Amino acid sequence: LQLDRTETAVNNLNPAFAKKFIIDYHFEEVQKLKFALFDQDKSSMQLYEHDFLGEFSCTLGMIVSSKKITRTLLLGNGKPAGKGMITIAAQELSDNRVITLSMAGRKLDKKDLFGKSDPFLEFYKPGDDGKWMLVHRTEVIKYTLDPVWKPFTVPLVSLCDGDVEKLIKVMCYDYDSDGGHDFIGEFQTSVARMCEAHDAFPLELECINPKKQKKKKNYKNSGIIIVKSCKITRDFSFLDYILGGCQLMFTVGIDFTASNGNPRDSSSLHYINPMGTNEYLSAIWAVGQIIQDYDSDKMFPALGFGAQLPPDWKVSHEFAINFNPTNPFCSGVEGIVQAYSACLPHIRFYGPTNFSPIINHVARFAAQATQQEAASQYFILLIITDGVISDMDETRHAVVQASKLPMSIIIVGVGNADFAAMEFLDGDSRVLRSYTGEEAVRDIVQFVPFRDFRNAPKETLAKAVLAELPQQVVQYFKHQNLPP
Repeated sequence: LQLDRTETAVNNLNPAFAKKFIIDYHFEEVQKLKFALFDQDKSSMQLYEHDFLGEFSCTLGMIVSSKKITRTLLLGNGKPAGKGMITIAAQELSDNRVITLSMAGRKLDKKDLFGKSDPFLEFYKPGDDGKWMLVHRTEVIKYTLDPVWKPFTVPLVSLCDGDVEKLIKVMCYDYDSDGGHDFIGEFQTSVARMCEAHDAFPLELECINPKKQKKKKNYKNSGIIIVKSCKITRDFSFLDYILGGCQLMFTVGIDFTASNGNPRDSSSLHYINPMGTNEYLSAIWAVGQIIQDYDSDKMFPALGFGAQLPPDWKVSHEFAINFNPTNPFCSGVEGIVQAYSACLPHIRFYGPTNFSPIINHVARFAAQATQQEAASQYFILLIITDGVISDMDETRHAVVQASKLPMSIIIVGVGNADFAAMEFLDGDSRVLRSYTGEEAVRDIVQFVPFRDFRNAPKETLAKAVLAELPQQVVQYFKHQNLPP
């Protein structure tokens, strides 16, 4: 499917194309793209009429995680098409600036016979139809002609369509409980003008009532509205952090407890059927395929729990499935899948189902990352399990502690067990507490039962599992006041 094409750069072997492609970005999907270059010979719109110069395929995730990539152009057979290279750069288009305004009034007109006014402000921008459109209303300050409103923050796009020079109309009213608010006065300004205000130099704007102005010769104004301060900041998005170089560090934890069934048995959840798949592998593929684009070295630790290991058959709740404790890393999702298949014949499924050792294992690395001054690493632990947790108190405690760190936990439940404990850890309905009573600072657990996705395309599983991750990443770094 052709999305779009650039202009033609005439007689040029090093073209820079001005045309930009606008693409909606979805973190939780694999978005495949192909860039193909042609030499235009004729005025035809048909591509086969032009000479093919090479192409390059990748995912949108690869581009945004590198911000800019340069790759060799390839022929259809995967061989280099001469010396040609292509460079692709990405930039986020959404305007994520917010504006914070701190407003006050002085000597506003008195509208109530028996007392002072109850003033509030309304902000308007010009709509597409030329009419003024209400964008914000402040709270009402009772009984005063010198109000001070609480500072408020709105997206710059909603206040002035992101255009700081655009005229804004501000109207001041006296509140009446019957809804017939009395008009005090109005003025027009722009965000650029309001941004001249500083704490030491507030901006004073005259509030004018045009009717009074017409009637009275010596009318000055109906009071002064003061912009005490006006700041534009950016409300960073997940993409800002990724474009800023934040790496997602991915670890897999696999449940090898006896309740999974003997892997040589076709009823086992770990049974590797002749097709080479089972629910554990499907979950690793669905999640890993997306996350691997966001990790520069694509080396992922893969850990097992709940099994007895050779040679002394001790039970372990955090062992490297490649049996190399000093280097548990597997290369790419393929590496995890290979290590998983290779370790199955050599271990004995046992128990109990303890989650806390693996959560604490990843938390130790996430805690080291907090030493950095930048938003550079975020850890994701994918636990795949067939069910009931044995160390619920320790697990709750581990999750509450981990909620203070740059990490998220994804639990995929396989098989048909009772997953009530998992639902409990996924704090969507209420805040998770440790057995000490301490509350989780944020919800970092996403639980998904695989059985809901058995007959769905694998993309659906990845979507459900990863949908909450971008906001968890942003929430953590914001909480720490770390910009991208």
